[in-house]
Amino acid sequence: MSYNVIRFIGGQIGRFTLLMGAVAVVTFALVSLSPVDPVQANVGQAALLGMSEEKRAALAAYWGSDAPVTERFLAWAGALLQGDMGTSLRYNAPVAEVIASRAANSLALMGVAWVVSGGLGFALGVAAALNEGRPVDRAVRAYCFVLAASPTFWVGLLLLMVFSVWLGWFPLGFSVPAGMAASEVTFADALHHMALPAITLSVVGVANVALHTRAKAIEVMGSDFARFARARGESRGRVMVRHGLRNLALPAITLQCAQVAEIFGGSVLVEEVFSYPGLGQAAVTAGLGGDVALLAGIALVSAALVFAGNLAANLVYGLVDPRMRPVRADVRGSEKGEGHDR
Repeated sequence: MSYNVIRFIGGQIGRFTLLMGAVAVVTFALVSLSPVDPVQANVGQAALLGMSEEKRAALAAYWGSDAPVTERFLAWAGALLQGDMGTSLRYNAPVAEVIASRAANSLALMGVAWVVSGGLGFALGVAAALNEGRPVDRAVRAYCFVLAASPTFWVGLLLLMVFSVWLGWFPLGFSVPAGMAASEVTFADALHHMALPAITLSVVGVANVALHTRAKAIEVMGSDFARFARARGESRGRVMVRHGLRNLALPAITLQCAQVAEIFGGSVLVEEVFSYPGLGQAAVTAGLGGDVALLAGIALVSAALVFAGNLAANLVYGLVDPRMRPVRADVRGSEKGEGHDR
């Protein structure tokens, strides 16, 4: 393994460590500034009014809400370094267990939406480029512009009202049928409940990939080799299949990898609209209940996912253009530095 590869890996590890530290500090700082009282949020206003001062103080001490934020952060960070993410106040369970139980739902939802939005966006972009200026192209651009400007929760509510309330094709919410034992839930049941939330995330995430693919496809179709192929009698579709798709696929994948943050942010709203038990819904519950341990744990997991998506985008972009590979960039930088020293 060369020095530049080790340097690149070390740099990524350093950036990841700084990101995790910054996310943890900011999360604790924001929760400390929040007016939410964890004791009141978790026991209820009526129960809190009936408690004695001693009982309130005991609960505050048990949950650690009476300690300074710096002290709580250092205690939590020390436990985290030992593999303990703390205990969730809202769910009365270890944070790691809460995240693990809900991560599968969120990852499945985001994974399906990521694949569908990327594939659909790529197909629509190619179709629009092949029909530039025609009704198909105008319809695709109008769809992308409208969806890009539409809030995710509004699209979710609209689809829920049409396909669940009016047509009854999909359930109103949750990840499994209500009242059914976990052992009785089939894969088809879980897929049926996930379909509409995934469709919501997919149709909203199509716009960027479709518009980018359309622009690149038009550029490819206007290139010299494409015009030469057209002069030989090949159709626009054949030119696109033979010469265009391989030039469009990797840039589209790169852009899709960079959209992990947007898909995760949209999943938070979608999970709330459809009452889908994932990390997004748990984050909202933790925020409203002052559950700092759970909120910090979810923030760290989401930051790690976004970091992984951005890193994948950079690596894939290096496949598209070898000149942009991080390791090769380091090599060029070191060569320039040596030449300058001479």
